[in-house]
Amino acid sequence: MEFARRSRKLYAQREAVVDGELRLTYAQFFERCDRASAALSKLGIGKGDRVATIAPNTAAHLEQFYAVPQLGAVVVPLNYRLIAEDLVYLINHSGARVVCAHSHYLDMVEGMRARCPEVEHFVALEGAKTGWLNYESLLAQAATEFPRAEVAESDLLAINYTSGTTSKPKGVMITHRNAWVNAVGTIIHHPMSTADRYLWTLPMFHANGWTFVWSVTAAGATHVCLRKVEPATVYERVKGERITMFCAAPTVLIGIANAPAEIRRNTPRGLRVMTAGAPPSAATIERVEQDLGWTITHVYGLTETAPFITINEPRPEFAELSPEKRATQKARQGVELITSGELRVVDEQGRDVPRDGATLGEIIARGNVIMAGYYNDPEATATAMGGGWFHSGDAAVVHADGYVEIRDRFKDVIISGGENISSVEIEGVLLRHPAVLEVAVVGLPHEKWGETPHAFVVLRPGVAAGEKEIHEFAHANLAGFKAPKAYSFVSELPKTATGKIQKYVLRGKQSAIARQ
Repeated sequence: MEFARRSRKLYAQREAVVDGELRLTYAQFFERCDRASAALSKLGIGKGDRVATIAPNTAAHLEQFYAVPQLGAVVVPLNYRLIAEDLVYLINHSGARVVCAHSHYLDMVEGMRARCPEVEHFVALEGAKTGWLNYESLLAQAATEFPRAEVAESDLLAINYTSGTTSKPKGVMITHRNAWVNAVGTIIHHPMSTADRYLWTLPMFHANGWTFVWSVTAAGATHVCLRKVEPATVYERVKGERITMFCAAPTVLIGIANAPAEIRRNTPRGLRVMTAGAPPSAATIERVEQDLGWTITHVYGLTETAPFITINEPRPEFAELSPEKRATQKARQGVELITSGELRVVDEQGRDVPRDGATLGEIIARGNVIMAGYYNDPEATATAMGGGWFHSGDAAVVHADGYVEIRDRFKDVIISGGENISSVEIEGVLLRHPAVLEVAVVGLPHEKWGETPHAFVVLRPGVAAGEKEIHEFAHANLAGFKAPKAYSFVSELPKTATGKIQKYVLRGKQSAIARQ
């Protein structure tokens, strides 16, 4: 909460938050946060209690990332795109005593109240419903004074749930130290100032908005809320609100970069964009930087690492590279942040792989940003933290300059005829074809080779291309055994709410894919 204390003191009259017609200075924003803390305290919320949120990127949602921790309580931001059954599990598993929901989700949550017996209060952040507390009314009736908790850096700040694509979601326990160190490290490597205006294209529920819910405030910059991420709206806000920076997963970047020309027209250049969540292709980076004149910074991490453990640190020599080679360099995951701790890429015996850009190993890490563990799951915690290191499950190589490059999740590595094939490498090549908008490659069973690469391709609107053309392009740019043996042309790829492609759906549930 040191960021809030300092910004309240130094930037009281600066614009803090924009949410549609709502505009708040830092003084006004923090007064609302204080009133929310007082209201929660009156409801009996204190140190260690859980408060769950289900909301898009709104000012009221942002306030919970301050109002809850000021009490020493724990914020539990939930993925609002989940179905009711999933939310019931997460609310009950976290032990939430209060659920705060946006108006879009009141009916859904109301329908599951009976299955959440430990929840004592339901608060409507926007809208109203019988039997619910109204957030704005609570603030209007609350004082600005409340019992501030004494918070230690090791105290729990948030529980962030993993996507749970292969098992039940796990509750990642993030401490105040984890989040503080990640925010400071981000600002060191990706400086922000009071002149910055940050657009909330990234969901706040995703690893606490990559801790930008706090780092934007630390810099005295302006939070510009965006409730729904659509390319036209993004460009509208970029132009109208003088946006200088935003974060986005690669799939979101693809949609933004490929918006119709009339939408992109007269867009300011010079924006800084941070991308993570999945390995971005060099083609996507090159398109954004060349066509839009924006600068992309690639970071890597996981919910369990608060979330950043590497950043693609720019070096002077990279400026001398051709645009294509520079984009290829930027697509690598990079090097350790100064503050995050130690990262290694190791083989099955725990030895560091050579810096040859070819030998595959697993990324492991330890240090300041590593989670306290999985909530109420000691077995999963012990598995993930074997030997005192957090094991990422990501397969990577290390280049001669020390830059790490992910080649795949280990579960996504394709083993064909005894050869390890990186689906990420194939995707990066196919994305350079002018007709390809998005692509995902998975291994599917093959009688002779065990499994072979299969490409699911989304074509650019209004552009035609057939399997023969794409296949010839792949063979011209990849070793023969790496080129996909089959292609499916689809209208969209299945994704999580944070933009990650759900490859398990492609591997096992092809009938669920919308074909063209």
